[in-house]
Amino acid sequence: MSTPRRGNRKEDILQALAAMLQSNNGQRITTAALAEKVGVSEAALYRHFPSKARMFEGLIEFIEDTLLSRINSISDEHKDTQSRIELMLQLILVFAERNPGFCRILTGDALQGEQERLLERVAALFEKLETQFKQTLRERKLREGKGFSIDEGELANLLLALVEGKISQFVRSGFKRLPTNAWQNQWALLQQTLFN
Repeated sequence: MSTPRRGNRKEDILQALAAMLQSNNGQRITTAALAEKVGVSEAALYRHFPSKARMFEGLIEFIEDTLLSRINSISDEHKDTQSRIELMLQLILVFAERNPGFCRILTGDALQGEQERLLERVAALFEKLETQFKQTLRERKLREGKGFSIDEGELANLLLALVEGKISQFVRSGFKRLPTNAWQNQWALLQQTLFN
């Protein structure tokens, strides 16, 4: 194992944790196993993170920063509600597909037996995503002069349930049932129902 540059050790620890979440089939990850994977002592892990919970928080922050910054970019670059919603949903599904270890965090699977605040952070992330959907849907009236057949909050909740369900299926299938499977056909039906 090659020794990574010292300045990236914190990042190396988080990357190793994410990789272990993907390959450990839901088994709890110990700091000893993580230290071995990174090629450092447990004491060295704790020099960078005061606890395993802080390591998980680092991953949650990365997920949140990545998704929300890209959603903001989508909102800046696209003014059409239909395009925005499509790209936001696609972003979440592709991000999940490319980062299977993170999906175990998003479903709470990897956080069982860990500190309650970690599950609360994940719940808060999903609330932020739902708020982004709701805001985008509500702006349709202002931008395009059109509404929806149901309340935007209820619709935002439905869209969130859709991506959460696909992420859960991905985890349950051992990462075989990809979140983007059949997505184009599913989106075509949703689009026809929602935007016509």
